[in-house]
Amino acid sequence: MATNGEKAYALHLEAVGQPDGTGEWLEIDQARINAFADVTEDQQFIHVDPELCKTASPWGVPIAHGFLTLSLLTPLSSTIPVDASRLDGIVMGVNYGFDKVRFVNPVKVGSRIRASSVLKEVEQKDPNTLQVTRTFTVEIEGETKPALVAEWITRLVYG
Repeated sequence: MATNGEKAYALHLEAVGQPDGTGEWLEIDQARINAFADVTEDQQFIHVDPELCKTASPWGVPIAHGFLTLSLLTPLSSTIPVDASRLDGIVMGVNYGFDKVRFVNPVKVGSRIRASSVLKEVEQKDPNTLQVTRTFTVEIEGETKPALVAEWITRLVYG
């Protein structure tokens, strides 16, 4: 009899190359940028000084840290519709890392972003563990170029 992981592997294999969908918009305000600057100790003026940005920044306004945008993949991805049958019997998901991350376009303060994803690859590590790679694109509302493109690797453990 197949394990939950083996059943999920078969379902994931069918979905490779298919878009998962697009999530909900999230506004990036100055308070979020400032909080991230405080936690990471990255107080560069292009992130935290709106007045100096008016004259000294090429964007004229503060921009989010690239790593802030990357860290927001967790809440952004949670709003993307997922085929629930692929998660039957899941015990946990563990962040395994990234194969590739590109910060394509700065996220200006006050912008709204959302994520979409495509299942790139799935490997079965053991009967109840899958390694899933999804390509995420973070879109900026009203912009033609995305903020971020990243290949995110997750280990899914089934019981």
